[in-house]
Amino acid sequence: MIGSGPAGFYAAGHLLKDGAGGHSINFEVDMIERLPTPWGLVRSGVAPDHPKIKSVTRVYEKTAAHPRFRFFGNVVFGEHVSREELLEHYHAIVYATGTPLDRPLGIPGEDLPGSHAATEFVGWYNGHPDHTDLEVDLRSAERAVVIGNGNVAIDVARMLVLSPSELAPTDTADHALQVLAKSRVSEVVIVGRRGPAQAAFTNPELLELGELADVDVIIDRAELDRALAVHDSGAEENITSRRNVEILRSYAERQPSGRPKRIVLRFLLSPTALVSGQDGRLRAVELVRNELALAPGGGLRASPTEEREMIPAGLAFRAIGYRGIPLPGVPFDERSGTIPNDGGRILDPATGSPLPGEYVVGWVKRGPSGVIGTNKKDAQETVDAILADASAGEKPLHKRSSSADANADTVEQMLRARQPELVTYAGWSSIDRHERALGEPAGRPRVKLTRIEEMLRVAADG
Repeated sequence: MIGSGPAGFYAAGHLLKDGAGGHSINFEVDMIERLPTPWGLVRSGVAPDHPKIKSVTRVYEKTAAHPRFRFFGNVVFGEHVSREELLEHYHAIVYATGTPLDRPLGIPGEDLPGSHAATEFVGWYNGHPDHTDLEVDLRSAERAVVIGNGNVAIDVARMLVLSPSELAPTDTADHALQVLAKSRVSEVVIVGRRGPAQAAFTNPELLELGELADVDVIIDRAELDRALAVHDSGAEENITSRRNVEILRSYAERQPSGRPKRIVLRFLLSPTALVSGQDGRLRAVELVRNELALAPGGGLRASPTEEREMIPAGLAFRAIGYRGIPLPGVPFDERSGTIPNDGGRILDPATGSPLPGEYVVGWVKRGPSGVIGTNKKDAQETVDAILADASAGEKPLHKRSSSADANADTVEQMLRARQPELVTYAGWSSIDRHERALGEPAGRPRVKLTRIEEMLRVAADG
C-alpha cells in the first residue's frame, strides 16, 4: 500500500479480513508512507475544529494493530524503493497517494504575494511539514477572497474568521495559532463560477457558517434569485443541492446582526486576473459575471458575459480542484490528474489492458470527490478486484520473484538499508503519545509536531 490516508487504510482493512470476500486468502499488508505520520488528510486536511470527523482514526488504529499489517513511514516511493523492486517482492501494489496538488486558475497575477493555493493554507494550519514555513500575511489584509464552491473553500473561509475561543481547543498548529490570533481579516468572500444549486458544499458545512460566534453570513437576495433563475433539473433531483438552496435562502433573509466579521457568498463569478498594488502585493480580484447555459452534454455550464467586477482584497485562496502527482513508472492521466484504471485495476496506456498486480484507490483513482467515508466503498471496489484476480487465472496478480530472498523480512531489511530513519507504527505511536501529552494541559487533543526532524527524534526515543 503506497500511502496511508483513509483510502489506503480502508483498503488495508478490507484485505486483512480473514477469508475476505469469501476467499480463503489471508493477505499480509505493508503500508509505505513518505511522512513519519499516517492518516493522510484526516491529520493534515480535516479542519481542526472538526474533531468528530478525525475520530475515524480509531478504525484505522484497529487495522494497524492487525498482526499481518506493517507500517513503514518516512519512506519515499521512487527514492528509497522503486516500483520494479516492489513488484519483485509483492503480489500486488495498491497506490493510495491522493491528489495533493491544487488546480491553478491560469490567470494573470496568480503568483502575486497574497495569492495562495488552498492546499498550502490547509496544510499550514494543520501542521503538515511541507507547509510549515508558508508565509501567510493576515495582518495586512482586511478582506480575503476564496475562489471555489466546495467544502475546502468553506473550511478556508471559516478558519480565517474563527474566534480565539473557537480555535483554542483545537489541534491547529501552534505557528498558525500565533498568526491567526493577530489576523486583521474581517471579511471573507466565497466566489463560485456557477450558481447555488450547482455548488458542491455539503449541508452540514454550509449550516455551520451560520453558527460561528463572531460572523454574519451575507447573501444578496436579488443576486441569489438571479443565480437560481435558470432551472437545473439535475440539482432539483439532488437532495443535497435542494437543501443547500434552502440554507442559502435562509441566509439571504437574515438581517446582519452587527458581528465583527462577515462571510459573503457570491455566485456566477469567475476570476479573470489578480491585480497588484504599488507594493507588488495582491490588491484586488478582477471577476467576470457569468450566466448559466445548457451544456452540449446536458447540465448547465457557466458562460462569461461582458459584465466585470473588481473586489478589493489583500488575500486570495484558490480551491477549485485537485490533482494527483505522477509516480515513477506508474501510468498517469495528465488531463484528469489521476491514475487510469478500470474499477481499481490500473490500465496500461499502450494497450488499455490491466497491469497485473497493480491497483489504485481513493482520489488518485476517481478524482477529488466525496467525503472521507466515500473512500470505504471505493476501497471495497478495488479490493474486490484484487480478490477476483487472486482467484482467477485470466487476470492474475503479479507473479513476484521466486527467489527465496523475496519475503517479508528481506523487504524490511532492504527498506532499512535505504532509509535508516524508517518509522514503524511503534515509532508513530510514540509521536502520537508525545503530541497528546503536549496538548493535555491546555485541553487540546494534541499539539502537533510540524518538523520531520522533531518527529524522527521522538519516534526514535520511543
